[in-house]
Amino acid sequence: MPETEQERIIAAAHITPSPRQYAWQALEFYAFVHFGITTFTNREWGDGTEDPALFAPTALDAGQWVAAIKSAGMKGLILTCKHHDGFCLWPSAYTRHSVRYSPWKNGKGDVVREVAQACAAAGLAFGVYLSPWDRHEPSYGTGDAYNRYYLAQLHELATNYGKIFCFWFDGACGEGKNGKKQVYDWDAYYQEIRRCQPDAVINVCGPDVRWCGNEAGKGRKSEWSVVPATLRDNERVAAKSQQTAGAAFARQVSTEDEDLGSRAAIRGAGALAWYPAEVDTSLRPGWFYHPEEDTQVRTTAELFEIYCGSVGANASLLLNIPPNTAGLLAPPDVGVLGAFGTLLAQKFAWDQAPGAVVTATSADARHPVAEALAPGRARFWKAAPGVAQAAITLQFAAPASVSCLVLGEDLLTGQRIEAGELLADGKRVATFTVVGNKRICNFAPVRATTLTLRILESRCEPTLCRLSVY
Repeated sequence: MPETEQERIIAAAHITPSPRQYAWQALEFYAFVHFGITTFTNREWGDGTEDPALFAPTALDAGQWVAAIKSAGMKGLILTCKHHDGFCLWPSAYTRHSVRYSPWKNGKGDVVREVAQACAAAGLAFGVYLSPWDRHEPSYGTGDAYNRYYLAQLHELATNYGKIFCFWFDGACGEGKNGKKQVYDWDAYYQEIRRCQPDAVINVCGPDVRWCGNEAGKGRKSEWSVVPATLRDNERVAAKSQQTAGAAFARQVSTEDEDLGSRAAIRGAGALAWYPAEVDTSLRPGWFYHPEEDTQVRTTAELFEIYCGSVGANASLLLNIPPNTAGLLAPPDVGVLGAFGTLLAQKFAWDQAPGAVVTATSADARHPVAEALAPGRARFWKAAPGVAQAAITLQFAAPASVSCLVLGEDLLTGQRIEAGELLADGKRVATFTVVGNKRICNFAPVRATTLTLRILESRCEPTLCRLSVY
């Protein structure tokens, strides 16, 4: 019997993340590190003809990278272990186009190992990027032979460098030396990862995390995690990935497919899936280091806007920071990362909600409203059965100055909230659409004795595991 539209909406509200997706969502903010042979040719994309002797960092220090990344409040690092040029940052047994044939550490070095170990020592999650497009490998474009080559390198990374939280794939698919494009065996790639690293998420051209659609650090106004399941297949298509090298694409914003998960978008869309979004952008105009861009590093204000529009809009933020030819993050980058971390710490230093008397117009007996103010993600408020609209009031003993609201739903019961508003002493100061993992609402500072959060639309009983005001 066909389901009604309301039944479909309720079913969508009960779709939840897998354990690996749930763990990934807790990271929220992590780094991309583009480093390789093109760092030394001052190009964005290499063509695979580069001499490995060019790779010669004089002071490579993965600990310096990790310290700077951690200072910004990031919780992980994804390394470009192999970019489109095919040069491997580990001594792969399957190619001569690698650090093994470079002068760095007399061919005894392994950048991937050094970064993985530095991340482990600092408590950062470690992830890998392995470009499916390889402009050096002769078997590229031959079909099965190249897929076997790629799987062999994927196996090296998945088995030799400890726990990996993410395998990050783009769909870049250029022409090989034989004039043919390669048909990637994505299913085999996924199976290898699930076998070797079952807790890792597979991002962008993968079934766990989707690309937001641009590389400018812009998320959607309403970023739904529950979307048509067909999107997981669409992201395998090369047309969805980066098409040009350099700064133009990194600042390009596409509004295509702005609405992926609204009621209208999922009506008649077939199967649905939990497929959350990741926003990626670079600290500089390019993705690899270029000395001429030392004066073009994003400001802390710009980073904060990107952070609130990604992490604060139910997406993760993947921020690229490229090391220079010495093998270090450049001083301008290190400086802005530290300043941004300080800004975040100051902005979210003092949650005033626990100091208020909290009440709700509706609550499930097992999930009272006080649970929304509890630390962590394990406890949550939930409206009573059958209630989709509710209000939560914070009553302060004296007027409190506030300028920011942070909300988070209990993802293990699904994404439900569609729209709401915040009132300060009865005056509306902020509105929002979807919440999901995190919603940050910044507004002009106000002093108020009473704050009222009104959930105006929800697919079924709304939940909150976080309600904070700053």
